[in-house]
Amino acid sequence: MPTLGLDHYNLRAPRPVMAALRAFYCEVVGLTEGPRPPFESFGYWLYAGAQAVLHLSETRSGEAAPAPAGNFDHAAFACRGRAEFEARLAQQGVPYRVARVPGSGEVQIFCRDPAGNGVELNFPAAEA
Repeated sequence: MPTLGLDHYNLRAPRPVMAALRAFYCEVVGLTEGPRPPFESFGYWLYAGAQAVLHLSETRSGEAAPAPAGNFDHAAFACRGRAEFEARLAQQGVPYRVARVPGSGEVQIFCRDPAGNGVELNFPAAEA
């Protein structure tokens, strides 16, 4: 009974924050909005290729966003086209830092989404 991989993660937010998250993940990270089942709540499913990797769900009426808990640091995305990503980040005014993975030479770009969640963009060593 093996686990096959990560399916998706979900971010819950009020509608105005959700709109900013959708814009960030589509315009900066490069995900695309795609089909979403007709749930009662409002939201978006954002895709990397054919996989809905990020679900954005509106908080319920009267529901407050919980205070950050646990040790969540970031979500990471496998990417290509480092120069284009850095140009998008700069164009959108998103602060970021670049690091390299010791040994493999892969390039990591770290930033935060509009809600403050950590985001890592990974590029092959050839794009260093």
